Amino acid sequence: MRFERVPMPAGLGERPRDGRGYPVPAITPWDGGEPQFALTDHGRSANCALERRCSVCGGFMAQGPVWRVVGAAESAAIAGALAEGRPYRNLAPTMEGPGHRACMLYAAMVCPYLARPNARRGVTADGADAVTAAAVRGAVRGGTGAVVGFGDYEYAVTETRVLFRFLDVVEFLPHESADEHLPELRAELAARD
Repeated sequence: MRFERVPMPAGLGERPRDGRGYPVPAITPWDGGEPQFALTDHGRSANCALERRCSVCGGFMAQGPVWRVVGAAESAAIAGALAEGRPYRNLAPTMEGPGHRACMLYAAMVCPYLARPNARRGVTADGADAVTAAAVRGAVRGGTGAVVGFGDYEYAVTETRVLFRFLDVVEFLPHESADEHLPELRAELAARD
């Protein structure tokens, strides 16, 4: 689905746009006037964590559940835990911060990497390690992704990155293609109007 056809949460309407018209997430760094979508800006991410702001729109997130988009491996781990009636907690920290439900549904549908299982990353993360391995050039999202709601999150701001862990799954919305979330996004936006 073309991104122009995806209903946009109100908070994203105020975000700067790239040359194609894509809204630029709050944590995205800029280089030479161009957003670097596959990377995360340390200072922007730290501010979002410290001030409990959405990593997509930059707006305040009230206490309560937060959402994030996960790839195939984490989606499978969550699905397995839920099927067995076990709690899920991502023990391996991630650099991907939380956001509003509508913003994460939107991001899952609009971001080419998040939206399709065959999409590949176009930019390599500097100094890839266990935390940044998924951000390596050419990495495929693969399989079933998901938009996941968590009861809460914790974070650590280090000198070089901001790391997140998420607790207590409260909603699990798996997808092969994120277009499947269009009815959920429309319902979420209608509920906010």
